Amino acid sequence: MSLRDPPDRSVQRRKSVGLSSASEPTGRWAAPAALLALLAIALLALPGIGVRYGLHGDLNAFHVLFSLFLSTNLLICCWEICLFFRRDYIETRAEYWRDRRNQTGRTPAVEFLTARVPLNRILSPTVWADVWATYSMFDSAYADRNTYGFNIDIGNGFVTLLPTLILYIAYTGGIIPAMAVGILGTMLFWQWTYASSLYLVSFFVGRKRNLITARELYVYILSLNAVWILIPIVGLYLSIRLILDGDYSVLGID
Repeated sequence: MSLRDPPDRSVQRRKSVGLSSASEPTGRWAAPAALLALLAIALLALPGIGVRYGLHGDLNAFHVLFSLFLSTNLLICCWEICLFFRRDYIETRAEYWRDRRNQTGRTPAVEFLTARVPLNRILSPTVWADVWATYSMFDSAYADRNTYGFNIDIGNGFVTLLPTLILYIAYTGGIIPAMAVGILGTMLFWQWTYASSLYLVSFFVGRKRNLITARELYVYILSLNAVWILIPIVGLYLSIRLILDGDYSVLGID
């Protein structure tokens, strides 16, 4: 399958928007969705790591970690903006994926991530809206605009995009006063820690755990959200050091 828009609504009901599994033929210029996501993160992170090495002649574990983390958030921000602008479409696609799962027994998230996306469609919001339509199989909040999960992720997409870029640049070059970066980082990392923790609380209080398997709980809910709790906790430590030290020594920048 390749990710292309269906010609009409009836086609959308019968088949995925161009989703093509690895075993099915597709156009020449296509790549799995998961591979494209990983390449996007690498392309965002590597310039910062390379510039840091060029400026200071070394690598720093904190800098590499947060280059990857912040680059991941930049990509997710784009997906979350897609969540807002394609919210009607996602609700419809959730129905499609639910029917497909019942018919095939396949996990929609795995099927989407292994599907091949034509390279002329890699910037399509409609293509990446399926990130949320498939995730809604584990948490229906992402197909319901009235829920906490839906709205907190929209907020993250629009609100944290610019601060993420600022931290990325500051951690790489140390060109912004360390105290100001530390204050910004403290606010940003705290909201990620709090929002992700509250999301998990809402998930269990809403008894959604009973609707998925143990494997789905650990792989798609706990492990993914743990990243957005544990790494921001490290980010809080980094930010506090920037404030208290008044310089970038914690990042190995003199």
